[in-house]
Amino acid sequence: MARRLLVAALAVAMTIVAIMSSAAASADPPSWQHVPVPAQVRPQAGLNEAVAFGPDRAWAVGADAVGREAPGFPLVLRWDGTAWQRQALPGIGWQGELLSIAATSPTAVWAVGRDSAGGAHLLRHDGKAWSENRPPRGVVLTKVVAGGGETWLIGSRDGAQVLLRRDGRGWRDVPVPPGSVYGLHILAADDVWAAGATESGAAVSHWNGQEWQQTIVSGFPRSGVSSVLAVSPTEVWAGGTAGFVGGPPGKPIPPLLVRFDGQAWNRVAVPTDFGSISSLAPGTSGELGWVSVARSQKWAPPGSNPPLVPGPDFLAWNGGSFTEYSEPAVAGEGESWALRLAPVPGTETVWSVGRADGPEGTFAPRVLRFG
Repeated sequence: MARRLLVAALAVAMTIVAIMSSAAASADPPSWQHVPVPAQVRPQAGLNEAVAFGPDRAWAVGADAVGREAPGFPLVLRWDGTAWQRQALPGIGWQGELLSIAATSPTAVWAVGRDSAGGAHLLRHDGKAWSENRPPRGVVLTKVVAGGGETWLIGSRDGAQVLLRRDGRGWRDVPVPPGSVYGLHILAADDVWAAGATESGAAVSHWNGQEWQQTIVSGFPRSGVSSVLAVSPTEVWAGGTAGFVGGPPGKPIPPLLVRFDGQAWNRVAVPTDFGSISSLAPGTSGELGWVSVARSQKWAPPGSNPPLVPGPDFLAWNGGSFTEYSEPAVAGEGESWALRLAPVPGTETVWSVGRADGPEGTFAPRVLRFG
């Protein structure tokens, strides 16, 4: 009797294992999925950046109701774990756009924007509501970046670029490296990496709390990097475009991805021929996890017409090679113009926000999620 019960139990266990194995084999591989925006957001809208704190809390900013001659209105969306919800902005009635968002905690979320007259706006969410904060005087803001308990602003004053750091009482100027700065990765007040460009080419600079040390990572004309990710003192990544010389207007530009190994910067090959690396995002371990490539294209096989075909929009890095992913097709819309990544801390989930081609020359907000 005991023998028959043991045999039966083993048979049941083997059946369960077989079912689970079959289900795993038939399951679809992970991919990027389109996530709809709230119905209140009008079709002619776009998103610029996002930041996430966990599976049930993320923010995205951009502009809504943008017309051919109308600047639109600032737009803030919040993810509650189930859906994106449009957020009220009481007392904020100016027309314009929110360009960037960053946070040191859920109670210290910052967003920068610009109104239709070119005026700078600085918003803060204290965990309960959004409110206007006075921006630094005379500064046109373009980006806010947070990390290592720090919050910095990128902008310009009287036509010259400025960097500002929040010191607890206000915003203080920080020296600016030569050229232009497009992106920052902040590890601490005395450990900041800047991505940008100079007349000599794409440049990455490091701030040690006293001065900048700058390196030209690509001397090709018109090259530049806009995103930088510092993993450790011996592993830093930067991405952008490699630039070009001559050629007809609209000629596609190759992407540029470079890596610092503690001694030198080296170019890293990516599985696409044209496009712009618009964002780098860490994985769960803090190392490079994702690279997004806007307007990605590849050469088609010789003799093909057209000569270019779509390339991968996202590249997942496993420490030695890339896995290619394409953004999903969305009915009535085209491809994304930009792909700004926002990883969800402690998970393998990653958000991407931007704007996509819409019907008849319009555009539409685009939100994608992996995981």
